[in-house]
Amino acid sequence: MNNGSSVERLAALLRAELEHCPPGRKLPSSRTLTARHQVSPVTVSRAIAVLTAEGLVVARPGAGVFKAVDPPTATPLGDVSWQEVALSAAPPHPAVDAGPRAADASGVLATLSAPPPEVVDLSGGYPHASLQPERALAAALARAGRRPGTWSRPPVEGLPELREWFARDIGGPSGPLGASDVLITSGGQSALTCALRALAAPGSPVLVESPTYPGTLAVARAAGLRPVPVPVDADGIRTDLLADAFAATRARLLVCQPLFHNPTGAVLSGPRRAEVLRVARRAGAFVVEDDFARRLVHAGSPVPAPPLAAEDPDGVVVHIRSLTKSSAPSLRVAALTARGPALERLRAVHAVDSLFVPRPLQETALELVGSSAWARHLRALAAALRDRRAALLAALTARLPALLPARPPQGGYHLWLRLPEGVDERAVAAGALRLGVAVTPGAAYFAAEPPAPHLRLSYVSTPGTAQLEEGVQRLARAADAWVRR
Repeated sequence: MNNGSSVERLAALLRAELEHCPPGRKLPSSRTLTARHQVSPVTVSRAIAVLTAEGLVVARPGAGVFKAVDPPTATPLGDVSWQEVALSAAPPHPAVDAGPRAADASGVLATLSAPPPEVVDLSGGYPHASLQPERALAAALARAGRRPGTWSRPPVEGLPELREWFARDIGGPSGPLGASDVLITSGGQSALTCALRALAAPGSPVLVESPTYPGTLAVARAAGLRPVPVPVDADGIRTDLLADAFAATRARLLVCQPLFHNPTGAVLSGPRRAEVLRVARRAGAFVVEDDFARRLVHAGSPVPAPPLAAEDPDGVVVHIRSLTKSSAPSLRVAALTARGPALERLRAVHAVDSLFVPRPLQETALELVGSSAWARHLRALAAALRDRRAALLAALTARLPALLPARPPQGGYHLWLRLPEGVDERAVAAGALRLGVAVTPGAAYFAAEPPAPHLRLSYVSTPGTAQLEEGVQRLARAADAWVRR
């Protein structure tokens, strides 16, 4: 009997036993379960992880494993029949040339290219090594490497236990998502590529926020899609313009970032959350929810609203959740969730593009998120992001107060600064780089002509707050040069 079937059999036995236990009852110890069922400690650990992901048990470090007080309840599936039309609809103007299917990676490469050591990096898109859970990752990798079958081929959709964990992490204990609605991908960018290629035909329009993540624009254009911008303000995407955009373009796809939007940091307001789903449903369109910053909430900030996917029974939302930003650049593991026929389309494109995500990486991710070290890391990361944001804002207040954002974000890792009218943002960035600080010009974040010059400043790629303060000082010296002009 292989290890997978042993885990499933033990989980089924424990599940049956739990039906006759009162809530809060402590389960036998791992040693007792190992002896009683004649299985390995690894099998016991994996079976408990399955039950934890299902919400049937709760692990309390140092105390044991207990039956959950409030077991999950099933949520009925909504009506996904509308997807047959959305997935089969031809482009509204098939004769219109959407332009060459060439990938413009300049915006993405700007956050991937590491500057020289003497340059303060306020442009990077990944956490500095000091913000990564390196010890926890090393321990998770070691444990994963000792599992039988770690180097064997995983299911195309991903490991069942990891899919179950993502389903609960995204949709909540009694939300609309189950493991069967989740597809494991190689990071958020891969998930975004899969979603856009699967859900829209070449030549079709796709609605995007303006500004938006440059990787979204690059993926859309490489797939032969036509990005159509919908403006963003302090409360997220302008829903008063969204219905008009759907009507004018007959688009079947919207890509949005409701939480700590990149680059503005905006959070979609409550009324607009409901309106986005209502407008998309009426248009017969999908909403691709890029939830990249869910685990980047700053310490002391309010608990964010749940994902749009957690409030959508009808398969309107296709959700993307990645572990990369909150852990390490090379833990390229993400979840792409969908319901109905859309999931089969996504699965097919994913299989064609990458076959499957390497099993050792999935096993490592599963070990990491199932450990007590994961919760400790997220608390430390939240505090570090809060302190770094505060340091960057303080430095801007002292040196460049006119550029301070009106509503600093309470999550994420960047600030979006509007420059004075007439300032050449590329010249500013070039001048700053000559003085030893890398910042990102704003033009790459717009699908059309930018309405004003901007800079994006990241605060996760430096060793600490001292470098953030030094970076702003250098940027201020560059600013003096363009102010004198």
